[in-house]
Amino acid sequence: MRIASLRTSSKVGSIVELVVIIAVAVGLAIAIQAWLVKPYRIPSGSMEPTLEINQRVLVDRIGMHFGGPHVGDIVVFHPPTDAQETQGGAAKCGPTPHVVTDGTVACDAPVPSEANVNFIKRIVAGPGDTLSTVEGHAIRNGKREADSYIKPCITGDPKCNFPTPIKIPPGHWFMMGDNRGESDDSRFWGPVPTSWIIGAAFATYWPPDRIGVF
Repeated sequence: MRIASLRTSSKVGSIVELVVIIAVAVGLAIAIQAWLVKPYRIPSGSMEPTLEINQRVLVDRIGMHFGGPHVGDIVVFHPPTDAQETQGGAAKCGPTPHVVTDGTVACDAPVPSEANVNFIKRIVAGPGDTLSTVEGHAIRNGKREADSYIKPCITGDPKCNFPTPIKIPPGHWFMMGDNRGESDDSRFWGPVPTSWIIGAAFATYWPPDRIGVF
């Protein structure tokens, strides 16, 4: 009877240990996603050719609290309320909402309310920068970005031309998709405050043929 009791006790102990291990593993996974690294799926073609639809990326959530965002980073963030991921949508610019017309002046007035969805774009300008867009190329402080990663625009496409310089307000960042002719971004709904940025993408892990780091 004593041997049987010891065996039963051993089995119960093993089950408890397994439950504790699983609980700790789940807790660590949740903590990692909440504070350190989180995976995201690319929902649209706005970042082509850099990121394709359904490609998966890993986003560094903690880096924003230390180094902050930088021009050139690919970031996941909350856009303004009513911003849409489809070109031609009715996204509004500024605290006094108005629709930006293609080929005129890009939106330089932040929208005060934050949406609860996630977008992924590239930062092309930061606080205090002046910015214009010519044939899809971001001209920051008078210099064209080194942009071999973008998908070229059709020459003369008004969606790719906002030649009048605007100034990015303090504490805000201007987002654009690498697929400049097919991205609904800060040109139409304005710069995004630092507090809305979730983190910077630093690696892609799916599909296997695109595994790598940025």
